[in-house]
Amino acid sequence: MILNLRVGSMKRSYARHRLFAAGLTLLLMATAGCSTKGSAAGGPATHGAAKPLSAIKVALVPGGAHPYFQPWKTAGAKAQSDFGLGGVTFNETSEWDQAKQNDLLASLAAQGYTAFGVFGVSPTAVNSSFTDLKAKGYAVAALGSCPAGGTDNADFCLSTDVEVAAYNAAKADITAMGGHGTLVHLTGLNADSNTQRRIAGVKKAVDETGGKVKLLTTVTDIDTDLQTAQKAVADLLTAHGSQINGIVATAYNPAVAAAAAVKSTKLPIKIVAIDDDPKILAGIKDGSVAATVTQNPVGQAYVGAWALGRLQSKACTVRKPGLVVDSGSFVVTGANVGTYDTERQAKTTQLLSDFKTSVLSCS
Repeated sequence: MILNLRVGSMKRSYARHRLFAAGLTLLLMATAGCSTKGSAAGGPATHGAAKPLSAIKVALVPGGAHPYFQPWKTAGAKAQSDFGLGGVTFNETSEWDQAKQNDLLASLAAQGYTAFGVFGVSPTAVNSSFTDLKAKGYAVAALGSCPAGGTDNADFCLSTDVEVAAYNAAKADITAMGGHGTLVHLTGLNADSNTQRRIAGVKKAVDETGGKVKLLTTVTDIDTDLQTAQKAVADLLTAHGSQINGIVATAYNPAVAAAAAVKSTKLPIKIVAIDDDPKILAGIKDGSVAATVTQNPVGQAYVGAWALGRLQSKACTVRKPGLVVDSGSFVVTGANVGTYDTERQAKTTQLLSDFKTSVLSCS
């Protein structure tokens, strides 16, 4: 999962979602219909011998534009080249609107894409989109974020275990604080299930201190863009800067904003961030940022595209439909800031091996 990046409108009515979901179903029926292998309608094969991967086109579809997803582009292109897929496209034009994402998925299906790696906008409604795609015989993965509620109607979910990542980030910050003091948590959309998991991870780390660390506040809904995060951080430091010993940021834009603000104000606040924006890595090198927790978007797109291609080719099936697989997270400090990507690459290699041996069953 999973990542807290759903920043678009989450208040669309259920009726509207049903209307667009119905549109998705109708368009998929038009493109896939009742076709079988070799039919003129061009839909995915549902039986018969496995297709070559060169016949499979994979679409990687984030919920909208965000820096986190940019590695999906190059990872998808590398997967196409390395595995001989017929095509891999990256499309982030959903504008953080589940109905628009449904329309986009339908449009991609009409263009011949038959396997989909999706970061859903709505943590609950996206399962209906997965069901619609699966009903037409398409392979579907939840990438970067799993649906809320413990049910995943996609073939699998390949995402960060965000609760573990947030817990490790908070532990690193508490260590940097000397094991005591006042901590603030900055994160993203409160309605996002990923945010709730992150909040739980930070709380767990604070609770383990037995009262030595106090969580002053958790600031949510500030990952919309960098400007929103900058204002929230400025307001926080103005009101409570002298009280704060540590800030753990578990969303991309708040992390960048907090690192810059604390450095400029020279407040003695220990920052632990998320991801590996160049400004964050530079802060670790110059000592203004204590640590960051990086994720593995490359592994999500690269391994996800391979698995989707194998599933859609009918060469493999999922051993346990809806399985959640942790794509990995990595604590980066001054000690490993120059070498952490080696560990991440090794994790991606291990993920590919795991999918081949235990996640999928292949003929």
